[in-house]
Amino acid sequence: MIRDAVEGDLPAIVEIYNAAIATRMSTAQLEPVLVEERRPWFHEHSPQRHPLLVAELENGIAGWLSFHSFFTRCAYRGTAEISVYVRESFQRRGVGSALLTEALTRSPSLEVTALVGLIFGHNTPSLALFERAGFQRWGLLSRVARVEEIERDLVIVGRHVVDLG
Repeated sequence: MIRDAVEGDLPAIVEIYNAAIATRMSTAQLEPVLVEERRPWFHEHSPQRHPLLVAELENGIAGWLSFHSFFTRCAYRGTAEISVYVRESFQRRGVGSALLTEALTRSPSLEVTALVGLIFGHNTPSLALFERAGFQRWGLLSRVARVEEIERDLVIVGRHVVDLG
């Protein structure tokens, strides 16, 4: 089941995020975060503008997806950046795909016409996940991140949700 996150989900969201930080595969955040540190971030989301979705499976939070502003300038209002994180024990079980499908389904009602993901170039599972959901590579920022002294590329993937013609 996919639903809007509630504040009680925040500890599970942080736990999944901190596990992702440790892998050095999917976030430029290098130090674990605390629930209290993420509370303001949680409150920046709303079902009407920037949803924070959770996937429940086997009586727990299996993964989450967040919408956030791509750029704050008015011309980018219809574009949202999304991030997807799935608990390791639920990876490769369709959780990420289900979250992306829900994001695509909700986008028109949010007046979002394009979704963008920013993914490390070495994160081939995430790149494949987004590609299966119809996202294309829209750009590459070569060696823009340094993770433990290793330079990492950032791949920009995107998908138009509504074709404005």
